[in-house]
Amino acid sequence: MKAVARLLNDMLSTNIVKDYAVVGAVAQMLYTEAAVTMDAAVLIVTPQQRSIDMLNPIYEFCSSRGCVPEGEAIRVGDWPVQFIPTFNPLAVEAVREAETGEIDGVPLRVVQADFLATIALSTGRPKDFARILALLESGAVSSADIAKLAMRFELQSEWRKFKERFLDE
Repeated sequence: MKAVARLLNDMLSTNIVKDYAVVGAVAQMLYTEAAVTMDAAVLIVTPQQRSIDMLNPIYEFCSSRGCVPEGEAIRVGDWPVQFIPTFNPLAVEAVREAETGEIDGVPLRVVQADFLATIALSTGRPKDFARILALLESGAVSSADIAKLAMRFELQSEWRKFKERFLDE
């Protein structure tokens, strides 16, 4: 993951991306026990956010650093990395409010637990529901935290359904 952190920070310093934050299972590992994952997902804000080929500069930059495409990801050291442009106001704010941690002395921006849970709620896959439950169980996030963001980002119906299915007794 150190190679990924270095690459992301190089992208930031050269303005290939305006901002980034790790999301998904890799981010979850900051808050809960290790989660099984095959790749790293990174939310990105690009200078040309509305361009049809907004990922092209990322692919070119990665290629110049010896990183090669692999399916829908780019292999960075041992990690396939998916670069996901911020796709809605929730993702934009999640990146803006990300926390900066470290991997072997290299800074790495990671989505906060409440945003991670709310993004998982908006995606709604079984593995996302498991992520929310793990974050709640670990105490990294509370139901109130998720409810607050769900209201702000018009996900109240999804939150209500999740609570009825997984939390109400």
